[in-house]
Amino acid sequence: MNIPLEFMPPLMFGGLVVFMLVGYPVAFSLMAVGLFFGIISIELGFFTVSFLQAIPLRMFGSILANDLLLAIPFFTFMGSILERCGLAEDMLDSMGQLFGTLKGGLGYSVIIVGFVLGAITGTVAAQVIAMALISLPVMMRYKYDVRYATGVLAASGTITQLVPPSLVLIVLADQLGKSVGDMYLGAWGPSLMQIALFAGYTFALTLIKPDALPAIPKTDLTLVGWALWRKCLIGIVPSAVLIFLVLGTMMLGLATPTEAGAMGAVGAVILAVLHHKDIGATGRGAFVLMVVAAGIAAAIGIFAFKSTPFRFALAALYVGVVWLCIRAVLIPDLRGLIRQAYQTTMRITAMVVFILIGSTCFSIVFQGVDGNIWVEHLLSGLPGGAWGFLAFINVFVFFLAFFLDFFEIAFIIVPMLAPVAQKLLTPLVGADAALIWFGVILCVNMQTSFMHPPFGFALFYLRSVAPRSPYTDKVTGLRMDGVATSQIYWGAVPFVVIQVVMVGLVIAFPRW
Repeated sequence: MNIPLEFMPPLMFGGLVVFMLVGYPVAFSLMAVGLFFGIISIELGFFTVSFLQAIPLRMFGSILANDLLLAIPFFTFMGSILERCGLAEDMLDSMGQLFGTLKGGLGYSVIIVGFVLGAITGTVAAQVIAMALISLPVMMRYKYDVRYATGVLAASGTITQLVPPSLVLIVLADQLGKSVGDMYLGAWGPSLMQIALFAGYTFALTLIKPDALPAIPKTDLTLVGWALWRKCLIGIVPSAVLIFLVLGTMMLGLATPTEAGAMGAVGAVILAVLHHKDIGATGRGAFVLMVVAAGIAAAIGIFAFKSTPFRFALAALYVGVVWLCIRAVLIPDLRGLIRQAYQTTMRITAMVVFILIGSTCFSIVFQGVDGNIWVEHLLSGLPGGAWGFLAFINVFVFFLAFFLDFFEIAFIIVPMLAPVAQKLLTPLVGADAALIWFGVILCVNMQTSFMHPPFGFALFYLRSVAPRSPYTDKVTGLRMDGVATSQIYWGAVPFVVIQVVMVGLVIAFPRW
């Protein structure tokens, strides 16, 4: 057998595609293809057995010794706690009543809550399912257009991919060799623009088809005045404080992503306890007093340049956190809640680690047969230079996301593309910003992939909870029609178009 070296990279890539089409798990497909072609390469003399020693060395260097990857279980645990503690239900209920009297008000509330939840949960599946279970029956009860209702729920659920502190951005920062803080700064502008586009589409629809997005009658509101605003603030303010602490400490350089993730995990437990009905007003008041006392002591310590008041502040906060964590353990349903969060965290973390191990096996052998040179020549020779490269990569990733999730794309494809992107995009935006820009473009693109019919994962999640057959509404007792799969698919199309427009905007305006 005599295979030229230049044939090995496309053969490896094709072999990986075959394994994935068969349906074999991606992590083990990567390992199998990498080791199989590694053995063939040794037999053909492309490299020696000693070259494969780089695989365990890279595993220890890129996985076990990589502090950044420790942020993944912390942020996963944080999101898992917050998505189950009832915070989403209360936020959707209060925001729905706040905006509900406007035409399209329920749509606005879903978009806003999707943005907030996206920043604190980080999981598309959980967010789409939670928001659909809560909001879809309400939107159908008030005769919202089913296509719009399913589309806005799917789109708002995928916002979590782009809004910091997104797991996608953490993984992309690691694979591109950039700081997480810079990646977050690069994503804020597009994420806010995305919210504006979703809201703008909703507003335009209320003008074109006002009956499709009706207002809720004021007589149907259960909360009004200060009681309504209080419930909205109770849901939004603690979440905003947690987001500010997690993101602020990273962007200001006060904490590493892992330290910020750990702080977010503790903060999630605190919010879950404070939000629980059994904690009582007295318990909440005691903790708020502790936080206020800690803030006053910290301010005095900073103003007087003395350390003792600052230590008192830390001690007060520590006591408050410990007390709340003890309450969490003593409340039975919270103790179930925490166990489920641990299980989810372990499952996702194990999946990420196995994909990393598999991608390491594949990438080492791929580089050994000059796969990186093959990719560079293939992409550098595209017509249009850097713009042709961006157009091709976005189309390629868009279709690749039909079959792979973002972890797999990030660990398999991004390391191949990063050197070429750095070379081609540096003349456009500078060396420091090139990979940040490229990472945000990929993030917006992969977010689009969650919604496009017929393979979008968000549509599958929505289909799993949307009623298929007619049902009786629990509140009104009226008979409601089920949701057809075709309605879910057609409802996603306008939001996919909006997402494609977002990709174009991020490419056209690299500096937000």
